Amino acid sequence: MATFSDLGISKPYIKALKELNIVNPTKIQEAVIPALLKRKTDLIGLAQTGTGKTAAFGLPLLHAVDPKKAEVQGLVIAPTRELVQQIKKQLFKFTKYLDEMIFAEGVYGGERITRQIKALKRPTHIVVATPGRLLDLIERGAVDISKVKTLVLDEADEMLSMGFKEDLNKILGYNKSSRNTWLFSATMPEGIKRIVRTYMSKDAMRVEANRNALVNENISHFFINTRIGDKTNLIVRLLMERKEERGIIFCRTKAGTQKLAKQLQSKNFAAGALEGDMQQKERDKVMRAFRNKSLRILVSTDVSARGIDVNNLSFVLHHQLPDHLEYYTHRSGRTARAGKTGQSIALIIPGEMKKVKEIEKSLGIKFSEMTK
Repeated sequence: MATFSDLGISKPYIKALKELNIVNPTKIQEAVIPALLKRKTDLIGLAQTGTGKTAAFGLPLLHAVDPKKAEVQGLVIAPTRELVQQIKKQLFKFTKYLDEMIFAEGVYGGERITRQIKALKRPTHIVVATPGRLLDLIERGAVDISKVKTLVLDEADEMLSMGFKEDLNKILGYNKSSRNTWLFSATMPEGIKRIVRTYMSKDAMRVEANRNALVNENISHFFINTRIGDKTNLIVRLLMERKEERGIIFCRTKAGTQKLAKQLQSKNFAAGALEGDMQQKERDKVMRAFRNKSLRILVSTDVSARGIDVNNLSFVLHHQLPDHLEYYTHRSGRTARAGKTGQSIALIIPGEMKKVKEIEKSLGIKFSEMTK
């Protein structure tokens, strides 16, 4: 089995990784790191969340920075505030034992821009950002990305489905001749192919974390036949059977999310809601509680669960199947992270079996019936 030393990672980083219990590289890290360390190349990585992507792009990105130059040399763009904070935190942990510090700064909406402008006045080598806030800072002259050697797009398909297409096009239009672009995406819709054609080299390296599977192979997929009126009682039963297990329940609407969370709370489940109309402060509070395990169940809409990276979730439950296929990939990918196994359970009502068959065919997965 390969080690990080075999891949070309230098000693101070290996020491920091060991401390984080990251000892053996994942498939995507093995495929990506040596190539990105050795040569300047554009990269297209087809990878789920939970496959070790942050270290796959983060370690080569850090290796490429010259700490003596107090300028922004690396740029990571991610869809949500949570993911930005997470990536920044990981980069910081990776650099613990370096002789010369590399400074990363995270910028995102939902926080006062004046505070971020002030933070960017300090020496900053890497900026991790959501697209909208980054563009705002560039247009105000608060961040200079003209010296960026490496630009990383993380969860690119999520950014497009969240409506960041124009912002991304503007950002990608800057200094495109003098940088390398590394794009990571769980799915490859037409919008992503367009970005690849427009902003990336024809010779870009292509890597797939799981060549045969668009969906993480450690996930078991189930459906349960039920009726609309029986769904809440069924969920209660499933949660009771799974005693201590933690998971996310996906609903299609904001109102449905709040309603189900309240119903579960009334049955004494430690559940919280996450949906788009919530204040950022409320959102952060719920996510903090979910991370520190004082909440066992998160009830969420598709968009609100973007960028959530919480390990040790045993299951995801689909109150309704999503409208878009790639949403199923993103939803189910919240479980079975970091090599663990997990279950993805869909509650279906009469007439929805057709949808299950479509998902099976398009994503190359197999559903089993769970009888209740």
